[in-house]
Amino acid sequence: MGKFELMALPYAMEALEPVISKQTLEFHHGKHLAAYVNNLNGLLPGSGFEDVALEEIVCRAMGGILNNAGQILNHELYFKQFTGKPDKTEPTGALAEAIVRDFGSFDAFKEAFQKSGATLFGSGWVWLSADKDGKLVITQETNASNPIQKGLKPLLTFDVWEHAYYLDYQNRRPDHLAALWQIVDWDVIEKRY
Repeated sequence: MGKFELMALPYAMEALEPVISKQTLEFHHGKHLAAYVNNLNGLLPGSGFEDVALEEIVCRAMGGILNNAGQILNHELYFKQFTGKPDKTEPTGALAEAIVRDFGSFDAFKEAFQKSGATLFGSGWVWLSADKDGKLVITQETNASNPIQKGLKPLLTFDVWEHAYYLDYQNRRPDHLAALWQIVDWDVIEKRY
């Protein structure tokens, strides 16, 4: 609460290579996310949001405060869900069962998720979230939007802003989306569920 800080990455800058390069992480985390943190901190004084939790700001604010707070929340969820050495290539337990229940199979879920990310016009995020009953849904969120604004619990997200992939994949967004599965830490996603 209060003044926000740039999150520390839970892995080394080169840990996600070749899926996400060190250079991309240096720009994405060290420049883009850092700018959102600095911008939000500069906008907070006198806003009424000085001592409000990030999730609440995202649900209540508008304009520049919302845009920067939303980007911080989205990026924190994004960066924390990856690992350079995943223990498994797909979820297990209750999350795996829910994916099969709601999408038919893990492969069908991946295909639908990637298609949602590839077809999102402009900049934004593709999300896997759970509703209040535990049903899984895929949403496209533009700009800095987050599924919590719709009463959903965000579980997994792929960033489709060009700064997330352009240095490594140029305009090949579908290739970037397909590669990200290699570094998803399913233990993190299962805990969120």
